[in-house]
Amino acid sequence: MSASALDLPLGAHQSIAGGTPRAVERGVEVGCRVIQIFVKNSNRWVGRPIDRPEARAFRSAARGAGLARVVAHTSYLINLASPVAELRRRSIEALAEEIDRCRRLGIPDLVLHPGAHCGEGESAGVARIAASLDEVFDRTAAAPIRILLETAAGQGSCVGHRFEHLRDILGAVRTPRRVAACFDTCHVHAAGYDIVSARGYARTIADFDRTVGLGRLAAIHVNDSKKPRGSRVDRHEHIGRGTIGRRGFRNLMTDPLLAAIPKFLETPKDDTLDLDRKNLATLRRLAR
Repeated sequence: MSASALDLPLGAHQSIAGGTPRAVERGVEVGCRVIQIFVKNSNRWVGRPIDRPEARAFRSAARGAGLARVVAHTSYLINLASPVAELRRRSIEALAEEIDRCRRLGIPDLVLHPGAHCGEGESAGVARIAASLDEVFDRTAAAPIRILLETAAGQGSCVGHRFEHLRDILGAVRTPRRVAACFDTCHVHAAGYDIVSARGYARTIADFDRTVGLGRLAAIHVNDSKKPRGSRVDRHEHIGRGTIGRRGFRNLMTDPLLAAIPKFLETPKDDTLDLDRKNLATLRRLAR
């Protein structure tokens, strides 16, 4: 493997089991240049406190590993688009708390699923998300962590399966410097965009640039898809083994416009992390 391929800003989501510094160790073990983590249990509202020694250890481990980027991903429970006032209030509080966790760990970016409108309509969902983000940003003005709105697959009433949704949220928030975008290959494919054919890929990236803007793209989730394009079903698969296939990921990995954007696997794992190694190796080969 060439040195340039190994230096790509490429990595994977890593578990924080045993403490957040262990995620860095796992990432280094499989050859990550960037990592993504949860800052708490992703399926619970309340997380174990992060004390000062752990925060210092995580920051030291990330520096020592020479990681090009560390990002976090929010809990799956957060829904800023909910029409239920109590759930939206709880979501705002949870997001503000996760931002504070990122501050303590020195993580500058936090990926967020935009949310589900629960039958109220896409425009209502977009408006609630923007208003909720404004409230979160007001609460966390001293911790200017950036929120990366992730493209969605379009399951149920989820907002974000059209690039225009992200454009409208980004355009509505009062503090635009605190929001950017995360492009998930599985989600975009499931939402109906073509990233497999060369012409379709070029059209999709041009469409994203026209609506959201490549200048606001801060992270890419690199996942193949178990389900076909347009299925609006979010099921991640190993690189090259799904319906995007090697052809689609060759488009991505050889695109000079996206070469510097950090890319994170969220593919299925095993206890040995060998699957991470294999998926990273596949992407690096395709980049050549």
